[in-house]
Amino acid sequence: MNDELLLRAKAIRLAIFDVDGVLTDGRLYFLADGSEFKTFNTLDGLGIKMLINSGVHTAIISGRTTPVVERRARNLGIQHLYQGREDKLAVLDELLAELSLDYEQVAYLGDDLPDLPVIRRVGLGMAVASADSFVRCHAHGVTQARGGEGAAREFCELILQAQGNLEAAQAAYL
Repeated sequence: MNDELLLRAKAIRLAIFDVDGVLTDGRLYFLADGSEFKTFNTLDGLGIKMLINSGVHTAIISGRTTPVVERRARNLGIQHLYQGREDKLAVLDELLAELSLDYEQVAYLGDDLPDLPVIRRVGLGMAVASADSFVRCHAHGVTQARGGEGAAREFCELILQAQGNLEAAQAAYL
């Protein structure tokens, strides 16, 4: 594990996730009736729950709006959900004001160009392995896992490890 990433992760009080390409594999599925569905990884879901249980706030910021994301956020206990918001930096500033946090206390996991302003601004800005190459180059770190395939779990466990909470979170299942 990269020492710089661990140092950055130690200060995190809010973890933010993009959806398409991060919590999902990035593919969009449309049914004949026009409805949409997404597939999520259960490893990611448990990682997010462990992070929440450790006291870290969580948020989703997505440029798209779909009911399935609202349902997933509710099921996981994600406290802050912003959909249909393309200016993710503006949402970040709203969240910081609401939670009385600084940029250095925020981690963000993204995959594409709309995520880049936030990735570059926060204390720990990361990209998934399947992210756009330009985004990967400008992130503090890149997960080994691809979006929708455990990348969010890896991101969560990095934060938990840096804050000394990973072993306790895992031990709860022994």
